[in-house]
Amino acid sequence: MGPSDLNPTTTRSEPAPPGAPANPVRRVAAASLIGTTIEFYDFYVYATAAALVFPQLFFPSDNPTASLLGSLASFAIAFVARPIGSVVFGHFGDRIGRKATLVAALLVMGISTVLIGVLPTHADAGNLATVLLCLLRFGQGFGLGGEWGGAALLATENAPPNRRALYGMFPQLGAPLGFIIANTLFIVLATTMSDETFTSWGWRVPFLLSAALVLLGLWIRLSLAETPVFAKALAANRQVRVPVAETFRTSWKILVLGAFSVMLTYTLFYLTTTWSLAYGTSPALGYERQDFLLMLCVAVLFMAAATPLSGVLSDRFGRRPVLATAMLGGAVVGLLTGPLLGSGSTALVMVWLCAGLFFMGLVFGPIGAYLPELFPTNVRYTGASLAFNAGSILGASLAPYTAVRLAAAHGVGWVGAYLAGTAVVSLVALSLLRETRTADIDD
Repeated sequence: MGPSDLNPTTTRSEPAPPGAPANPVRRVAAASLIGTTIEFYDFYVYATAAALVFPQLFFPSDNPTASLLGSLASFAIAFVARPIGSVVFGHFGDRIGRKATLVAALLVMGISTVLIGVLPTHADAGNLATVLLCLLRFGQGFGLGGEWGGAALLATENAPPNRRALYGMFPQLGAPLGFIIANTLFIVLATTMSDETFTSWGWRVPFLLSAALVLLGLWIRLSLAETPVFAKALAANRQVRVPVAETFRTSWKILVLGAFSVMLTYTLFYLTTTWSLAYGTSPALGYERQDFLLMLCVAVLFMAAATPLSGVLSDRFGRRPVLATAMLGGAVVGLLTGPLLGSGSTALVMVWLCAGLFFMGLVFGPIGAYLPELFPTNVRYTGASLAFNAGSILGASLAPYTAVRLAAAHGVGWVGAYLAGTAVVSLVALSLLRETRTADIDD
């Protein structure tokens, strides 16, 4: 543990050693933003397909609810894979460097996504098609398990001490951008081809187009130098032999609390996107697919606006006050799920979607700086990645699945209670973590 672990308010401005690499601000922003945009595009393309077409194509059943539940269960596989990816990529990120590890993570995620686009369906290959889909879904999660932590460290370890949350916001902004790109593409496909054509082959297009985005991301990231903070640690030979073991030995409490503190982030996002899409286009609300996708594209603009806002606010007032406010807002959104989303009124449904995604952005933005700041340099990649992705298991792996079951058995209001409950859990975990706005991360 470094000095900042003993005194989180300590700040020093020790210069980087001679020859330490420096990355221009624009290049850092582009490299951290493009990677997570691609990753969330890939992830949400799967989430959308899992709600719209995978139930029929890969999980056929006489019971439509059973098919949807099977498809959403495959969606959860990636969240199990993400912590495993965090350990593997975190090991190399903490021992070899952030840059090379980020490139490898992007390739794993991108290749898995493209291969989903050429899979045979259950009608062609039977259960083998379902197995292959689940394996590639695991690959998506494995790659994303190493992507987010590296992108967050790329931003924060290049940032001035008083701007780390603002810089750390760039990888977070990739989530709404990836969402908008994916949804816009699905809207174009839905409005230019029949349901039969989309189900036959149109759904493959977003997966195949991921290849072009991955090539763009690789081109940007290969132009980067290593982060100054890690370059200094490398020069001082401060790496540890097994970063994951060191993380659990020195920072296990922070790891656990960090995971629970981001639990709401995932629950809020995937309930307001993946589950709401399935619910909104079901007989319960009866929206056309392209209409509800358009509503989500409008609502996610509120997330895109709240993400940089939260970065600015948390640099000024601290990470914990902004996060606590966002968590309270998420709880209110949960309690209003029945009256707003359940009403079926387009205006009230839009209010619920916009509010949910606004607070999602407000809680998501500071995480890019907050989690890395909680861990010392020699285990920062592993620790931040594990906390973030363990939170995905707690908050998102079963969120759409659970919501479908709750709505079917007890009504949509119970889904809201589930969301509010995760907000309370995250708020309690946050209250047990320290403030890091003025902490020194160069240890």
